[in-house]
Amino acid sequence: MTAVLLDAGLLAPGRAGSAAESATGDTAFLRAMLDAESALTRAQAAVGQAPAEAATAVTAAAAATHFDIHDLALRARGGGNPVIPLVADLTAAVGEKYGPYVHRGATSQDVMDTAAMLVASRTLDLVLADLARTERALAELAAAHRDTVMPGRTLTQHAVPTTFGLKAAGWRSLVLDARDRVRAVRDALPAQLGGAAGTLAAFEAYGAAGDTTDPLVAAYAHETGLARPALPWHTLRTPLADLAGALAFTAGALGKTAVDVLTLSRTEIAELAEGTGGGSSAMPHKANPVRATLIAAAARRAPHLAATLYTSMAAEDERPAGAWHAEWEPLRDLLRLVGGATRDAAELTEGLQVHADTMRAHLGLTHGLIVSERLAAALAPVLGRARAKALLTDAAARAADEGKSLAELLAEVPELEGTDIAGLTDPARYTGSAGALTDRALERR
Repeated sequence: MTAVLLDAGLLAPGRAGSAAESATGDTAFLRAMLDAESALTRAQAAVGQAPAEAATAVTAAAAATHFDIHDLALRARGGGNPVIPLVADLTAAVGEKYGPYVHRGATSQDVMDTAAMLVASRTLDLVLADLARTERALAELAAAHRDTVMPGRTLTQHAVPTTFGLKAAGWRSLVLDARDRVRAVRDALPAQLGGAAGTLAAFEAYGAAGDTTDPLVAAYAHETGLARPALPWHTLRTPLADLAGALAFTAGALGKTAVDVLTLSRTEIAELAEGTGGGSSAMPHKANPVRATLIAAAARRAPHLAATLYTSMAAEDERPAGAWHAEWEPLRDLLRLVGGATRDAAELTEGLQVHADTMRAHLGLTHGLIVSERLAAALAPVLGRARAKALLTDAAARAADEGKSLAELLAEVPELEGTDIAGLTDPARYTGSAGALTDRALERR
C-alpha cells in the first residue's frame, strides 16, 4: 500500500518548502520528544540517579528513524497524547536491562512541553536568520533612498511629502522590534520537569541527592539546551504566552511592510514592484506581488492562532483537561506561519524594485496641493491667517477645476509678489526631518 502524505502544504504556499515547515513537522516533533527523553536519562546519570550505561543506551535508541510516526499517532488516541506510546516503544528499543530508566519519574507533559520548546527554539533560530536578512535589505533601501521623495498618504489620500528612505527605515524598525522579542523569548524557553503533579516527588523517590531535585532540573536543562525553569510550569503557561506574543507581533510587523508594498505596487500607483512577481492562471500580463500577499495573509491569521495559546492559560488544577492539548496544533501552525512569512519577507525586501521617478511624478497629481500645509504656515505671516486660509482654499478649488498648478495660481496674487513661490511649492523641499529621522533609525543595531 502506498503511503499517503497527509499534509504537503498544498493549501499553505506561505510555508510550503520552508525550513520552518521541516523544523515543525511530525518528524521534528518526534525527534524533539526523543531528545527530551534521552536528555532526562543523561541528566539522571549526571546526578547519580541512573547508570551511565543507561544514558548511553537510551540515547542510542532514541533515533527518530527507529519509530513509526503514523502508528504512534493512531495509538496516541488511547491516552490523548503521543508520549505514552512513544515511551512504550522506546523502552522496548532500549531493552530489558536499561529500559526501566526510560521516562523514569517523568509525566507525559514533561516530555511534550520540553519537546515543544525544543521545536520552538530550533524554529526561532531560522526565523531570526531571515529577520536578519530582511533587516539588512531594508537598511540598504533606506540608505539608498534617504532623499527619494514620494507622496505621504493618510486615509488613502495624498497628505504631505515624505521619503521612501523614511518608510523603509520604519519597516526596518519593526523588523528589529520583532527580532528583539523573538530573541528574548528564544533565550528564555524553559525545559519542563515536574513529574505527575508538578512536585517532582518521583524524582526524590528515585534517590535525588540530598533530598533535593535542584541538581536534576539543572542537569536536565543543560542536556536539552533550554533554560532552567524556576518552577514546573504545567499550568503556568507564561512560556507559551510569551512565545505566542512574539510570533504574532512578528507576523504583524512584517505585515505592515507587505500591505504597503501591495498598495504601492498597484498598477495605477506602481511606485514599487516585487523583483519576481507571480503569474496568473488567466492573465498572461500579470506579475502579482505574491510574496507580499502571502505575508499579509500570515499577518491576518497569526493573532487568531496566538489567541488559542492565550486562552489556554486558564488551565485548571495541576494538569488541565483540554487546555494543554489545545496548544499543540496552533503552536505548530504559528511557528510555520511566521517561519514562512520571514522567508518571504527576506525574499521580498532583497528583490524589491523602487521606482523613484514614478514617486516623484505622483507628487504633482494634486497640482501642488500636497504642500498646502507648508503654504498655510508660510503665508500666514504675510497675509494674515484668515486671508491665507481663504486664498489657499480658493486656489485649491481652482487648481482642480482649471488644471493649473498651485504655484501658477499663487503667482497671480499681487500681495505675494517677491515671495519664493517656486520654492514654497516644491514638494522635495518639504520633507521635514525625514532625512535625519532615517539616519537616526539606521543607527540602531
